[in-house]
Amino acid sequence: MEISKEKLLDLYNTMVKIRLFEDRIVDLYARGLVPGLAHLYLGEEAVAAGVCGVLREDDYITSTHRGHGHVIAKGADLKLMMAELFGKKTGYCKGKGGSMHIADMKIGILGANGIAGGGIPIAGGAGLSIKLRKTDQVSVGFFGDASSNNGTFHESLNFASVHRLPVIFVCENNKYGISVSQAKHQAIKDIAIRATSYDMPGVVVDGNDVLDVYGAASKAVSRARAGEGPTLIECKTYRWRGHHEGDPNQGRRYRTTEEIEEWKKKDPIPRLAGKLLEQKALTKKKMASIEARLAEEIEQAVAYANESAFPSIEEMFEDVLVKG
Repeated sequence: MEISKEKLLDLYNTMVKIRLFEDRIVDLYARGLVPGLAHLYLGEEAVAAGVCGVLREDDYITSTHRGHGHVIAKGADLKLMMAELFGKKTGYCKGKGGSMHIADMKIGILGANGIAGGGIPIAGGAGLSIKLRKTDQVSVGFFGDASSNNGTFHESLNFASVHRLPVIFVCENNKYGISVSQAKHQAIKDIAIRATSYDMPGVVVDGNDVLDVYGAASKAVSRARAGEGPTLIECKTYRWRGHHEGDPNQGRRYRTTEEIEEWKKKDPIPRLAGKLLEQKALTKKKMASIEARLAEEIEQAVAYANESAFPSIEEMFEDVLVKG
């Protein structure tokens, strides 16, 4: 499909923003400034950028524990994100949710989710809401390969299929469920074949090629807006870091250095940059300018988080459901 130079540059900007944000979190986490767990999206930028690049602001997404990329691609405010990661009261969840629970209902981010597969039925619920309200919005549910073994996955796909809901199920197959390789937790190679059981299209794409992802997402979104029902898209990709920051030696207990380095050669950012340079839609000087601008935006977010206050002890139970 033909993609305008403006959209190509937009996809490039989004991927670079995610990469620089996550690179900064690596350092901040090591310095002890980010409490709790941080599951980073490094290496998978093309999936979030490609899918969210098709969406409108009023469309919905549900995210995962590895959700920074999704919410950045959907338009989240970096200052509010960073403050939340720092546990500050100016953050998206007033410092009480942390990395795994970024949400912004105003722009359709229904929440990252610390429960594996927990966002899939929420995406289905948003799809049902869209159908009942008779709008042309769509809902996207991101999840990992291991989550496709959960009951929430099968129940949600079945429900969406039966009711022809405008939902795009996006499986980010990064080959590992924590430390268990896909080969050990599934007897199938392509998760997308499971779509057949629910009478919906199942598509496998190169998750490290943002144009491949964007093309598949465009078709799925068009189908959904036209009332033709859900689609399952499987994006083959790879996480560069360990399951979480602190995973010993970046997960080399269960995968090899050679495997990691081989996947780094498939880095989605230079792959798109090369095409933009060929088309003269981008120059090396412009690339440096984009990186400098985004790096400055991230530093402003870090400064905002550093200057913000922690919630007071009196606020401990505010905005939290407590059952006696």
